[in-house]
Order: sequence, then structure tokens, then C-alpha cells
Amino acid sequence: MNAEPSSLTARARIHAALGDPARLAVVDALVLGDASPGEIAADLDMPTNLVAHHVKVLQDAGLVMRIRSEGDRRRTYLRLVPGVLSALTAPRLGAADRVVFVCTHNSARSQLAAALWRDRVGGHVASAGIAPAPRVHPRAVRVAHEHGLALDPTGTHHVDDVVHDGDLVIAVCDNAHEDLTGPHRPRLHWSVPDPARIDTDEAFEAAYTDLADRIDRLAPALTTGADHG
Repeated sequence: MNAEPSSLTARARIHAALGDPARLAVVDALVLGDASPGEIAADLDMPTNLVAHHVKVLQDAGLVMRIRSEGDRRRTYLRLVPGVLSALTAPRLGAADRVVFVCTHNSARSQLAAALWRDRVGGHVASAGIAPAPRVHPRAVRVAHEHGLALDPTGTHHVDDVVHDGDLVIAVCDNAHEDLTGPHRPRLHWSVPDPARIDTDEAFEAAYTDLADRIDRLAPALTTGADHG
């Protein structure tokens, strides 16, 4: 059976975009987390104008998309288009005693991420917020229940009370990524839109799906305390 011409064209465009070492380095930097163009330039020691050129090629090939920060609206982040690089093997992150997911209020995204990790990966996991809400959002509890996961409606915590040395801290919102510094600085950033802003079941389901996809990508690249303890 012959492949559809449009499919062949798209695949050829992706392969061509990845054929440049600098663009492949940009993609590698985005496999496990999102980043701003400036952060990419700093991490890769690459001039910003060259990063802009390579990002445009990757966008045109359908590999990368831009999203605007929900924290600082002047800032944009780059993220891989979900599923496009499903065959790409993520780089190993090495060992971590525990995974800690952090968001603003510890009421939805970080709670769902921790529950997903506990269910799909196992090992030591926790969640926290930079400004914890009194309760977990009811829609987060509901979507977790619909997927066979349980959330404690009162179990919110401040990042200062949760994060310890040896933790892999993952910011699942832009505010946590931008505000946390020092020993609590997240190693990975997932720019997951805040479902509470829209406050619909569909928004919370979309956040769940986004987090599940990212966890499935990260898990093979990480050795947790459960693996070596």
C-alpha cells in the first residue's frame, strides 16, 4: 500500500528539520520539559538569533509550538507537539530519591500529576504549591476519580514543607517555574494550562491528559529511589 503523499511530505519535513545538529539539540532540550527561547539559548550556549531561526524551522515542520506564559504574559515557552516525536528516546535523567510536582495552589495540576505518577510509575512521589489553597479543586477530585485515582480533598501543602534535597522537582505551571529559586528551583518545567481558569470538566480532563502524556515520556528516563533502594 502506498503512503499518502501528504504523510510522506510531513515526514520528510520532520526528518529534514532534525537533520541539523543545532535543531536536534533544541528538540533534545524540549523532550522532557518546556523552555523559553532565552532559556534554550542559555542552556545550549547559542546566539538568540540562531535559536529563533532554528525554532522557526521546527515550527514549520510541526515539531514545536509556542505557548504564552500564564504568569508573565510577555513571555512565551516552546513545547514539543504531542505525539510527533513518539519514537524519540528521551535522555536519561539519572537517579532521584523522589519526584515532587509543584504548581501554584497545589489544588489541581500537581495533585493530578502525583496521583498519575503513583499509579503508573510507583515509587516516592509528592506534590506541593507555592501558595496552597485550602482544598483540592472539586473538579480535580472528580476527574481523578473517573480515571480510578484518589485525591485527598484537604491534602494541600506548601513547597517549603515538602521539598527536600535529592528530590526531582517538576513545575507543572508557569508561576511555579518562574517564582521558585534556590534549593526549590524546579529541574523540569511543564507548561500545563491552569484548568481552574476555565473551570470546566473538559479543561480538567485536558490537564489530566497532558500530564499523563508527559509522565509516560519522563518515566523511562528516570531512576527513582524505588529503583535503587
